[in-house]
Amino acid sequence: MSRDPRNTLARPDLAVRSLEGLAAAGAYGDPAPMTAVVPAAPLRAGPDADAEQVDQLLFGETFDVLEETGGFCWGQARRDGYVGFVAKADLAPLAPAPTHRVSALRTYAFKDPSIKSRALGPYSLGGLIAVEAREGRFVKGSNSGWFVEDHLSPIGVFEADFVAVAERYLGAPYLWGGRESLGLDCSGLVQQALLACGRACPRDTDQQTLMGRPAETLARGDLVFWRGHVAILLDGETILHANAHHMATAIEPLAKAIVRIGATSSGQPTAYRRL
Repeated sequence: MSRDPRNTLARPDLAVRSLEGLAAAGAYGDPAPMTAVVPAAPLRAGPDADAEQVDQLLFGETFDVLEETGGFCWGQARRDGYVGFVAKADLAPLAPAPTHRVSALRTYAFKDPSIKSRALGPYSLGGLIAVEAREGRFVKGSNSGWFVEDHLSPIGVFEADFVAVAERYLGAPYLWGGRESLGLDCSGLVQQALLACGRACPRDTDQQTLMGRPAETLARGDLVFWRGHVAILLDGETILHANAHHMATAIEPLAKAIVRIGATSSGQPTAYRRL
């Protein structure tokens, strides 16, 4: 059976033990779970700071490490299953289970429970926080600092409208492989908006095009796909998308986007999907 290498922790020389007998490899091992301890950790295609960023870990997300090499860890992001390399310095031993997630688009933590103390971050929407202490309006996060609790939501409390969440990213810079509020790509925008609503979502556009069902008419919340690109419909005629043309998350008429994108290698829309 063919397995997607983006989501399969296996190489010819090494694979996760759970794939023994399913994927051929020279050796099998048990991953060691670690936690991202920076606001956003690049997940790269190779063990090099200049290698392509294919995804990101947000603060507090778990990364299952199977191998360490040259200052990088090879493993799999537990939240969306993506496989790649993360700098060892961006990881720490597995933190306590998160109790909260960042619900503001972005926020700072502070060294002390005071807005006048040294700021840490910023941390982006969706980051996972394990609260270990409280003082006034502040809560202390494991491996971080003191957050204003109003910018966090308890685990299990979600947004209701993923389109409204996506609209909060308007103007955020475009960043290939990004999932953070300071920079994200088209599929990262869709994924982050859905995760904020408690809805699982794969990482890349070709994977996302399998979600939902065909949209016979167009309405708010439908997704429109091109080869290698996805946008969210704000209504039947307008889209929101993180894109390399504007180099930002932008709003534009769907008809205009179809003409512009149609002149590129992405061609005409390949699918309209309703979630």
